[in-house]
Amino acid sequence: MKIYSGLDLAIGVAAFFWGAVQVARGGVGLGVLTMAIGIALAYIGVRGGRLALLLFGHGVVIVGCYLAAWGLALPPLERPGAADILGRPLFWGLFAVGGGVCAIFHALCSSISGRRERPPA
Repeated sequence: MKIYSGLDLAIGVAAFFWGAVQVARGGVGLGVLTMAIGIALAYIGVRGGRLALLLFGHGVVIVGCYLAAWGLALPPLERPGAADILGRPLFWGLFAVGGGVCAIFHALCSSISGRRERPPA
C-alpha cells in the first residue's frame, strides 16, 4: 500500500491519540471531535484524493465557525497573556477557518486534480 502523504498520516495518528487521551480524561465532546479529525487526516494521508480533501476542508470550516462564534460569546479577559489567547476558542476558530479554506483551495489546485497545464486567467 502506497502512502499518499506521510505528514498528513503522522498528524492524523497524533490527533487521534490526543483525542483518545482527552476522552480518557473526561473531555468526551472535544476528544471525539479531535479523534474524528485525526481519522480524516489519516485517511487523507493514506488514500489521498480530491473529494476527501474537499470534504475535510468544508468540515474544518464549519467547526472553525462554531469555535469562532463560541469564542465571541465568551466574556473578554482583562489582561490576557499569550497563553490565554492561544487557549481561547476564538483563536482556534479563526485558525481552523483559515486551514479549511486552504484545504479547499488545495483540493482545487492543479497539482491535486491531475491537470498539468495552467488554467486560463
